[in-house]
Amino acid sequence: MRLDACSAGVPACMFTDVLVIGGGGAGLRAAIEADAHGAKVLLLTKGKLGHSGVTAIACSDRMAFHVTLPETEPGGPDNWRYHADDIYVIGGYVSDYDLAETLARNSADAFYFLDGLGVPFVKKGGKPEQFVTDGSKYARACYTGPRTANEIEAALVRRLRQTSVRVRENAMAVELIVDQGGKAVIGALCMDMKSEEFFTIGAHSVVLATGGAGSAFKVNVYPDGMTGDGYSLAYRAGAELVNLEFIQIGLSSVKTKLACSGSLMRAVPRFVNDDGEEFLAKHFPAGTSPLEIHTTVFRKGASWPVSQREPSRIIDIAVSREIARGKKVFLDYGANPDGFEFDALPEEIKRRYESEKKVPITDGKRRASPLCRLREINPDSIAWLREHGVDLEAGDTIEIAPAAQHFQGGVKINCLAETTVKNLYAAGECAGGQHGANRPGGNALMDCQVFGKIAGANAAQNAKQRSGDKLSKRTIEERCESVRRMVGKDSSEAASRVRERVQELLSSAAGVVRTEDGLREGIVEVEELLRAGVRVDADGMVFALETQAMLNVAKMVMGAAQRRKESRGPHLFFPSPDSTEPLPIDEENWRQYIVIARRDGEMVFERRKSVPKAGSDF
Repeated sequence: MRLDACSAGVPACMFTDVLVIGGGGAGLRAAIEADAHGAKVLLLTKGKLGHSGVTAIACSDRMAFHVTLPETEPGGPDNWRYHADDIYVIGGYVSDYDLAETLARNSADAFYFLDGLGVPFVKKGGKPEQFVTDGSKYARACYTGPRTANEIEAALVRRLRQTSVRVRENAMAVELIVDQGGKAVIGALCMDMKSEEFFTIGAHSVVLATGGAGSAFKVNVYPDGMTGDGYSLAYRAGAELVNLEFIQIGLSSVKTKLACSGSLMRAVPRFVNDDGEEFLAKHFPAGTSPLEIHTTVFRKGASWPVSQREPSRIIDIAVSREIARGKKVFLDYGANPDGFEFDALPEEIKRRYESEKKVPITDGKRRASPLCRLREINPDSIAWLREHGVDLEAGDTIEIAPAAQHFQGGVKINCLAETTVKNLYAAGECAGGQHGANRPGGNALMDCQVFGKIAGANAAQNAKQRSGDKLSKRTIEERCESVRRMVGKDSSEAASRVRERVQELLSSAAGVVRTEDGLREGIVEVEELLRAGVRVDADGMVFALETQAMLNVAKMVMGAAQRRKESRGPHLFFPSPDSTEPLPIDEENWRQYIVIARRDGEMVFERRKSVPKAGSDF
């Protein structure tokens, strides 16, 4: 690898066999594998390696890594096939079955690699402890605790330091460079995020591992910087994207970004607005008993992302409608909800509660308040919230809102992690097709490791077969000028204002409640913003370029959502703004996914059947 000036007046150039864009779980695994195959590798990350991105920062109640091991129930040499079926079925039959098979078949190898790196998975009798997550019949979820992702990231960073992989921190890829025929990626135009100077990287293979676009939503559980760069880069380079209407959304703390799932719901708090009104009952069907409402809240703990197939979606809808009418919404643990009686809860719920006790309390205290129950089943959550500025024991409430949590779709890949553009690969949340409308809990972390390894290996093999790729002075100058034009129009709206508006539009039009009118109006405004362009303001060039990417993502998400005239997974399509029920799932017409591509400079949407399971009728 060398660093020099391509020619006078042209940004400095680096050359490498494999360029990995992204420093999270998928990017790290891809870089490690490409290096193991003898490739020269450069990893580009927007932050500090090991301290930025979702894998390095995310935490939850008991964060899962979903895996089928030889001893995983139901057992047998082909037990991974049950895992593949779960991925495909919970995905709503709109993912590619061959990708589901790839995930399931390779999950054990991914686990053993991490275990060998010292990730401290909880074990009993020398075997990893596994539990059942949403979307699975069998116990497959391994874990270290609430910080499973962080410990995976740390282990991968330690391993990366032992390789010859070069790392460029605080740098952003702003444009993929394609060859003169527009058929193959040959590098990337990048920007130093501190100096805002351009530089270029020539590469035989490029791996996109940039994560999702959670920052495009007003409320999200992502760290800063997750602006959909990879989606926009791939789209502009001519790659196809798929399933971008499917975004997992769940009720989360506005202040701390904590997902309010699991025990936070199983303590059965009050849902109140800023008028102090308990509002859930008015959103349930007339005549619904308090017991049924409280039972639904309890079960919400195990069905946190909103989903068409879960009755608990009514809670997400209720919260969304309260916020839409200008109210703030809170979880109050200081007193029981109206009509709550712990002893009246169904026996299966009381057994589930009993199994989660950490610090047993008296029956009287258990009946007294949600805070007492939370102390009993998850005292750590109370301490964590206090550390992050929400003191439930002092009477604080948790302001909540539906938050973007995971993009189910992305840049379309095949079983080799290849995209539809030559030399370009994708892995992790940036990739699409391996998950459909939903996914089993814990599959996201596993996905990063399985397809990260596959992308790295195949990118390295592809690089060995290529030579002579050149970044001409003219090509680089054209790319630089193109990027400057994107964020330099005098008549453009300031980037900070555009970003704020995009976040508002996506959260309102493409959040929990989606309607034809809302999506159409949102698309019209996004198109107007795209035509006007984004102007660099006080927040700088990088901020403006990220905002431009968010605009592209917003049009993709809303365009796909508008076309899917049914409800499936987290996509709830309502016939009108005041409808109480979303449209039902339409298996006859919509067991298809929506592919997005750029053709003749325009964004096009195409319905296409996914890769079915062999022998299936679909």
